[in-house]
Amino acid sequence: MLPRVSALGPGSRQPCLARAARLASLGLGILAARAALPPTLPGTAPLTWEDDLSVRMVAGIERYLAAETTRVTEERATFWRQLPSDLAARDRFLAPLRLELARRLGAAGIASTPVALELVATTDQPARLAATDRFTVDLVRWNIPWETGPAVHGHGLLLRPVGPARARVIAIPDADQTPELICGLGAGLPPERQYARRLAEQGCVVIVPRLLDRNSTHSANAAIGRFTNQPHREFIYRQAFALGRHPIGLELGMLLAAGNWLAREPAGGSSPLGIAGWGEGGLLAFHAAAIDPRFSVVAVSGYFGPREDLATEPIYRNVFGLLRRFGDAEITRLILPRTLIIEPSRAPEIEGPPAPTSGPAARAGAAPGRIRTPAPADVDREVARARQLAGPEAARLLVSPPASDGAAFSEATLGQFLQRLDPGFRTLAPPGPIPQEMRANFNAADFQRTLVDDWSRHLQSLIAQSRDARHRALWQPAPKRDPEAWRLATPANRERFYGNVIGRLRAEALPLNPRTRPLPPAAAWTGYEVVLDVAPEVFAWGYLLFPRDLKAGERRPVVVAQHGLEGLPADLINEDSSSRAFAAYKAFATRLAERGFIVFAPHNPYRGDRFRERQRQAHPLGLTLFSFITAQHELLLDWLTTLPQVDPARIGFYGLSYGGTTALRVPALLERYAAVVCSGNFNEWVWKLCTTEWVGSYVFTKEYEMPEFNLGAAFNHAEMAGLIAPRPFMVERGHSDGVGTDEWVSFEYARVRRLYDHLRIPERTTIEYFDGPHTIHGVGSFEFLHRHLAWPVPGTGQRP
Repeated sequence: MLPRVSALGPGSRQPCLARAARLASLGLGILAARAALPPTLPGTAPLTWEDDLSVRMVAGIERYLAAETTRVTEERATFWRQLPSDLAARDRFLAPLRLELARRLGAAGIASTPVALELVATTDQPARLAATDRFTVDLVRWNIPWETGPAVHGHGLLLRPVGPARARVIAIPDADQTPELICGLGAGLPPERQYARRLAEQGCVVIVPRLLDRNSTHSANAAIGRFTNQPHREFIYRQAFALGRHPIGLELGMLLAAGNWLAREPAGGSSPLGIAGWGEGGLLAFHAAAIDPRFSVVAVSGYFGPREDLATEPIYRNVFGLLRRFGDAEITRLILPRTLIIEPSRAPEIEGPPAPTSGPAARAGAAPGRIRTPAPADVDREVARARQLAGPEAARLLVSPPASDGAAFSEATLGQFLQRLDPGFRTLAPPGPIPQEMRANFNAADFQRTLVDDWSRHLQSLIAQSRDARHRALWQPAPKRDPEAWRLATPANRERFYGNVIGRLRAEALPLNPRTRPLPPAAAWTGYEVVLDVAPEVFAWGYLLFPRDLKAGERRPVVVAQHGLEGLPADLINEDSSSRAFAAYKAFATRLAERGFIVFAPHNPYRGDRFRERQRQAHPLGLTLFSFITAQHELLLDWLTTLPQVDPARIGFYGLSYGGTTALRVPALLERYAAVVCSGNFNEWVWKLCTTEWVGSYVFTKEYEMPEFNLGAAFNHAEMAGLIAPRPFMVERGHSDGVGTDEWVSFEYARVRRLYDHLRIPERTTIEYFDGPHTIHGVGSFEFLHRHLAWPVPGTGQRP
């Protein structure tokens, strides 16, 4: 049995009274219920918890994920101990890991084609921005050769030394720094800390890229009246994540393209290639060098340490599945034996996104997340792990002290960086003459608009391209001759969906340990509250309803009735017509029991705000909330099929809203669900997740947990329905339901209908439109369940 939780935060106060009030609102009393029914179902133990079980569930998931993070860190160490000592074997071991890291960062798909660096000038402004007796500064852009999507450019500055080049370097500022700042063209940074300028003065050809910043000025679509307080980096993350892209990956692509140009730059000759950055620039330099072995010397400032708390960092740093194989020590191993210099300088201190605003153009909805300078002891431990992994090559991992005030790129760090690039380098010269900016009225915000617009245009085009990718991945190769051929062709895609998108919990040899207690009986049913153990700290919970006319020895079909966001099992039996719960659910669990179905109403953990934090906590482990929900349903099915009243071959699923999200994912993975109704959710889901052209897009809302990484590559709602096929599948759609539009819902459903037609089973799928909002309709859906679960419609005595 799980340990008792004593303090579970808001919602847990006076739990017994709260639970009693909820059930009493149904017009019945707990004491009367427990007197009328046996205290437990046969074969179960008493359920004695009296706190808010929805809060307890999320708290248990939090503890599970904390323990899993520790376990994965230890498992990762075991994996990396396999690293061969033989150089050729080691390269073969590391090559797929580089590809995996690039894919997880959204940086896969950069073509190794020549890159053209263009001088950016207008009739009013030449490309040359400044010149001293040591170097020149030009405004440039370069093409980024993504294999898919429209052309997009990197933007930045090119610094050329006056004399021969000793090295070629990409110097990356933090996201909230302009390239001009570290080149000496802007106020706010002492000359000795202007590291791009210092490198150019020492004879390096330097490209300084412009990054998306953390302001929210352009995180909006004014044409449709949608504004957010999301940092620009998050705004692009929201559009990118479900498409297998990421702001980190997009900017890595920009850096790798710049590296392509530098590698062929004639003035650089055969000089080595280096990369250096601070803050977000340090993150990018670190990962670029791990992916691209051409960078022979790497300097990372203000970014190095343990990643086990990645979920607390801003969401634009969220990397799905990263911790399964990589912490900073392991990424270091992808760089060595090239030189890596770690400077534990002060990180950019970020407390969260820009503050929300109110009014006609209100901005809100950004995800929480902060950046803090790691404790020196934590950095030391990660460095020690990296050195242990590196073995003899640890000598190439250097730790350089930051400036005395903690600032980035001290004299010592710059000196080591240059000396490793050019062994002939001896002394770092002091800063030279201050470069004079030639532009008038320079405004960095104008460049941010260009960056946001360019990346948005690129990502928006990928929405349509993802449909072709899904067609090639699932529809084109699968046989559509007959239902059995289709069924036999789906396991590989089902495993891909489970393993790559949803994430599978580790198998646990736990007994179900069912605990039950009576629910207040109703006119049409009697029932029990049920809890089952799923994994350490994780349990399933719900209400089981038996129709009153159920006869001894009779086996009946079951409908699993799933609530939506902020819901509870009690909402599905709530008969108070003035309540919000009744407006949404119409007590459809009760209506199904009245029709003779056994009903189970499970609780899903999407209630309150903390479940979104659990999604963040799960992502670095390659898990999602649906990893837990699917495991809960799998063990729920195990238990239901042991009940003598249940026909295991006739278990259906009916869910509204977030319960409709569940209806598409869980039955797609668990084939024991014999018929499925998705209400108030079916959509062109990838479009809804990523588009900036519709007011209801998740790009603009607070539901930052919604995107699943790289979903668009293989699985939209039609493909999820394809994994349910050839089992019966239905969509329930209200014309006024704001979760989508009839046009896009119909567009996506047409592919489902086409599949069932090709399989010659058109009678197994349907869509019902009704004139109503986001609610259970309970007309065609009930008839659908009667037909496909083979249970008589009340009053007819006949099975449809």
